[in-house]
Amino acid sequence: MRNHYSSVSSSALATGCGGINIFSQRRKERKGRQGSLFPLSLRSWRSLRENCVSGVLFRAGRPRSSEAIGGLAAWKKSILRVLAVQLPFRSAPWSSGAVGLVLCLALIGCGPGRSDEPVEFRVPVTIAEVGTGAVEDRINATGSLRASQVVTLTVESRGILNLAQKDGRRLAEGDRVTVGQIVAEISGEDVRVAARTAATRRRFESAQSDFEATEELSEQGLINESELRRAETTLEDARLEYDRSLLLEIRNRLVTPIDGVILTLARDSNGRPMADGQLVAPGFAVAQIAPTGQLVADIDIVGLDVARIREGLPVRVLHHAFGDQEFEGRVVRLAPSINELTRALRAEVSVGNDSGLLRPGMFVEAEVLIERRENVAVVPRDAVADRAGKRVVFVLQGQRVVRREVELGLGDDRTVEVRSGVEQGERVVVRGLETLADGSRVRVTGT
Repeated sequence: MRNHYSSVSSSALATGCGGINIFSQRRKERKGRQGSLFPLSLRSWRSLRENCVSGVLFRAGRPRSSEAIGGLAAWKKSILRVLAVQLPFRSAPWSSGAVGLVLCLALIGCGPGRSDEPVEFRVPVTIAEVGTGAVEDRINATGSLRASQVVTLTVESRGILNLAQKDGRRLAEGDRVTVGQIVAEISGEDVRVAARTAATRRRFESAQSDFEATEELSEQGLINESELRRAETTLEDARLEYDRSLLLEIRNRLVTPIDGVILTLARDSNGRPMADGQLVAPGFAVAQIAPTGQLVADIDIVGLDVARIREGLPVRVLHHAFGDQEFEGRVVRLAPSINELTRALRAEVSVGNDSGLLRPGMFVEAEVLIERRENVAVVPRDAVADRAGKRVVFVLQGQRVVRREVELGLGDDRTVEVRSGVEQGERVVVRGLETLADGSRVRVTGT
């Protein structure tokens, strides 16, 4: 029984081994037809991996050594060996992936290497030339225009208002008037006043005739001295009465005492215009007249400028409606105290207005000139940078810039005087200087 089972086991084992050998042989034949994913030895693949690492480091810009260069050459040879084996067996379903992997590794290490010298970036900048010009130290302020003086014509007796005529029409606000021109007349009492004036005139003329006759008789010695003095007293009384009548008549005519422009004319308590024939009471303001050839700008000075402003300084006044047109003025008065609410010092500026363009009530800008210098070296304000508490500029020299410390003088928001550090004609950076340092390379993009 043991021999039977032994022979059976031996036969089965032989049969099984034969089957395994046949399967192994067929697998080898199939692999021979399709090719192998790993045609290289394990040692070759390890060499390929190490060389790939060397190639990646070489491409990443690591310092080149003789070992790295040799590794790159060996790595490329390994790549070619893999490609030489894989290309004849493109029919395998996994062969395209293997070839793609190899190509990706090849692309990582191929291409031009980085230069041994670091790449230097050129900063784009805009430049301007150091020139000469005038610089000013000034105080900028704002304020409102008003008339230097205002004359108000008021009614002294109750009556009917009648405005005067000009060029065949009724006077209106904005019209110019001259000294002695009638603006309005108040009627209603005019008949009684006229009658009284006529009566006093007649009495005056009669007294004057009596005095002349008495004086003639006195010269002839026909009357005594007392009668002559009595006639003289009567004449003086008649003259005074007549003058009072004339004055009362004149008061019913409102006449301007100055040359100027009518600011307001015949408006009621609500500010509405009044027509002729309206009854007005004593104290009613018929018109306000002001000269406009010389206006006053009230400006407010704040902060440290309070200590710099003084009377007599020239002032330029501007209004946006007239563009860059300037109106000359001068500081004529400073307030004796500071406003408690605004903490500002009020300054009065006399402004010439011969053109008549400016009007009371306009909001204007004022430039008070403290100091002015002519023909000095100037640069744009944007060319000056603050580095570590020092004022510097960057001067263009070839394709690089040189940092220089400068001493500044007068200036404004646009230009500033440079007393030392640069010369006329040199070119300085005005834009792009935020990241510049001494010796930086630049690329000029504009002027």
